[in-house]
Amino acid sequence: MPIVPYALLTVARKAPSLKRVRPDIPQSSAATHSAAAHPTERNTEVSSNNDSSSHIEEGRSPVLQVSPLGFPWQTIDPFLFCVYHDDAYPKANAQMGPAAPLAGRQIGQDFSRKDGWSMYHGDTVPGFPSHPHRGFETVTIVRKGLVDHSDSLGATARFGGGDVQWLTAGKGIVHSEMFPLLDANAPNPLELFQIWLNLPARSKMAEPHFTMFWSEAIPHFASDDAAGGRTEVAVIAGRFGGTAADGGPAPIHPLAPPPDSWAAQADADVAIWTLKMTPGAQWTLPAAAGDGTRRMLYFFKGAVATIAGRRVEGPAAIELRADTAVELRNGDEEPGEFLLLQGRPIAEPVVQYGPFVMNTQAEISQTLADYRRTQFGGWPWSDPAPVHGRDAARFARHPGGREEKPAA
Repeated sequence: MPIVPYALLTVARKAPSLKRVRPDIPQSSAATHSAAAHPTERNTEVSSNNDSSSHIEEGRSPVLQVSPLGFPWQTIDPFLFCVYHDDAYPKANAQMGPAAPLAGRQIGQDFSRKDGWSMYHGDTVPGFPSHPHRGFETVTIVRKGLVDHSDSLGATARFGGGDVQWLTAGKGIVHSEMFPLLDANAPNPLELFQIWLNLPARSKMAEPHFTMFWSEAIPHFASDDAAGGRTEVAVIAGRFGGTAADGGPAPIHPLAPPPDSWAAQADADVAIWTLKMTPGAQWTLPAAAGDGTRRMLYFFKGAVATIAGRRVEGPAAIELRADTAVELRNGDEEPGEFLLLQGRPIAEPVVQYGPFVMNTQAEISQTLADYRRTQFGGWPWSDPAPVHGRDAARFARHPGGREEKPAA
């Protein structure tokens, strides 16, 4: 009997038709915590992934709107979803799970944040056992802790500590994302973003593919202001900086995204950057290069910041004009951290059904039929939630057996 992913069980149980349904996730106002459910729990049909519920600023201010960080974080085309996990896991037990009682948790569906952490869909090890995707990409940025990846193509990986996995689901893949706890003598914090980036219609049935961006290879930029404040930028996607002639920083070219990604298209102007500012630091966010580009700045750590002269209390999502440089100033009391997502909109219909994102309901129906028939290649592992042992070394083993490790 084929393994049925937890996420699809949720979809089948909660969404018997292709009509718009309420996300099957617990609700919370704690936006800075990991209360946001994994994106496989979100089941919607939409024609646009913009949220116009917040106040839109009049005039030509670089700040278009400011919203509280929601559940999950609101995104704009070409992005579909952004979730932030910040789990204070305790010491590890012998099974690489938390050495703490699990009583009071809904095991298999634990988004409780009891004691500052959740098991999610994991039984013993926290995380997300096997579940399918089609029609988009996931970009997983692991800032603390480790993620163990396994998939229906026979690939595996362990990554963390600033590493990024960029996965093109394309025509269909099943994968698991588990969070092994390795330290039996100290807490095991986990902090990550998972971002869903849409694929245009022409690429939704591309071959599945994943790329590892090891932390050692991700370009970084640092700027010190006149008062000694520092801003550090990790450039995960999107050209950063200008030319020597324009007086700005020298250009930083990011690692290449997967070949079928919207980000691989030169005029898509996709950027994914993380920013860290010391207390009181000032920095100018440069204008985007592309015409029609949209950008969202997420202020997820810190008390207060000034964005283009406007005081913003965190946590907040700030939509900015992309064609204008924006002055950022962090508050004086504590460091501030931001995530920037930008890109030119794909501007195509979006129909999402749980872990599947297509352009029409007919394509969603075909996706469900394809998954029932093929399981997107089947699950080659004996366990729906594999973990890769107690060796903390990071690695990736690609389909076909090619092995990859971070550069020494």
